[in-house]
Amino acid sequence: MKPKHFIDKLDDARIIAAIGAAEQKTSGEIRVYISHQLRREALAAARARFFALGMHKTRLRNAVLIYLVPRAHQFALWGDVGVHEKCGEIFWTEISGRMAALLKNELLTEAVEHAVKEVGAALARFFPRESGDSNQLPNEIGHD
Repeated sequence: MKPKHFIDKLDDARIIAAIGAAEQKTSGEIRVYISHQLRREALAAARARFFALGMHKTRLRNAVLIYLVPRAHQFALWGDVGVHEKCGEIFWTEISGRMAALLKNELLTEAVEHAVKEVGAALARFFPRESGDSNQLPNEIGHD
C-alpha cells in the first residue's frame, strides 16, 4: 500500500487521543511512526528509529514505538529494555497478531488503536503514573 493511501485512511485524531488516554495512566511513553520508505526489515528499522527519536532516554526506559511500513506491508513494535523486561516476548506476539488481522482487513486506525491501548494497559500495570510525571515525548504521529 502506498504510504499516502495508508495515511489518508488513518484517523490521526483518534490515534493521538488513544495515546493521550493511555499515557494518563502511566509514566511510560508511546509513539506511532509511519515510514514512507520501503523498509525490508521493519523490526530493524523500528529499532533504529526508536533510538533516532531519543525514545531510549525516558527516565524508566519505558517507551514503546509502533512502527508502520505501508510499502512493505509490515509493522513492528519496539519497546525499551524496561518494558521488555516486564512484558516479555509473548506480549509483543499477541499484540502483533491482533494488529496484523486488523491491518489485513484494512481496519488501519483500529489496528493502531488496539496496539496503543494494549501497550498502554501494560505500561499502566508495570509503570503507573506518579506525581510529577510529565509527557516526555510528543504524541503526534511521526513520518519520514
